Amino acid sequence: MRVVVIGGTGHVGSFLVPRLVRGGHDVVVISRGASTPYTDDPEWTDVERVTADRADEDRTGVFADRVAALRADAVIDLVCFTLESATALVQRLRGEVGHLLHCGSVWRAGPSHVLPVSEENATPPFGRYGVQKDLIARMLKEETARGGLVTTSLHPGHISGPGWVPIGPTGNLDTSVWTTLSAGLPLQVPGLGAETMHHVHADDVAQAFERALAHRDAAAGEDFFITAPDAWSVRGYAELGASWFGQRAHLESVTWEQFRAGLSAQDGEASWEHLVRSHVFTIDKARRLIGYDPQHSAGQTVLDAVRWLVEHGSVQVAAPLLV
Repeated sequence: MRVVVIGGTGHVGSFLVPRLVRGGHDVVVISRGASTPYTDDPEWTDVERVTADRADEDRTGVFADRVAALRADAVIDLVCFTLESATALVQRLRGEVGHLLHCGSVWRAGPSHVLPVSEENATPPFGRYGVQKDLIARMLKEETARGGLVTTSLHPGHISGPGWVPIGPTGNLDTSVWTTLSAGLPLQVPGLGAETMHHVHADDVAQAFERALAHRDAAAGEDFFITAPDAWSVRGYAELGASWFGQRAHLESVTWEQFRAGLSAQDGEASWEHLVRSHVFTIDKARRLIGYDPQHSAGQTVLDAVRWLVEHGSVQVAAPLLV
């Protein structure tokens, strides 16, 4: 199959593209050319590369034509963030492509009211990013239901893996959290630290796309939450992280105002956005319909990322990783 991957050098694409090549597919990657993949798998030598700035070409109305001109059997869109962009691509690929797969986000779900959150019981989203991802997923589902383009949307949790900073126990990218935990020092957490986060390894997300592509009929018109099989609360996550350094977590419960006062504006906003949702998802639908089988627990997922950061000197720790 000829497969075009839009944004194929990012977190998910770095793992997905080599999988597709190993699966015997003819793979074309569209990217801005500003970054290299996070993995150096030899399969990348067999990939056709196309350089394009999607944002610029969407504005001029030529990006969808560029994708259509590649004459793919399937298109995997990893970097679409607005309904307008998604709609333009669908309209151009209708009748031209056999399957369009879209990377959404668990942020299409609002705060958890029932646990675990499923595709059926998720609350309405909030914030521009989550609202747009939800609108895109609904548009894609309706497109397929009307007999148009066959589409599938996959909605990953907090994507983590070697090569970049994971969302930490306090819901942001502040790497000093790992320094604090490695030293056994007190870590401030908002309230009781009972809010939850649901991570997923980038390679498991890649596996989900590969499975959805292989099971097109089962995936047609569907949307799937894609996460690790388990989730962690702030408190449990911090205790787990401390244990990697042979320490115990010493958590200090504070109010949200006190907690945010000790962070940059960016980290404070990130913490609020991640923790207020308090997400825990079920992946039963993805397991049942496309055979999704995550190979990394949430703890293993973040540990992979932290280990890479420590080994590359991106995080200063007071004790060695013991796992």
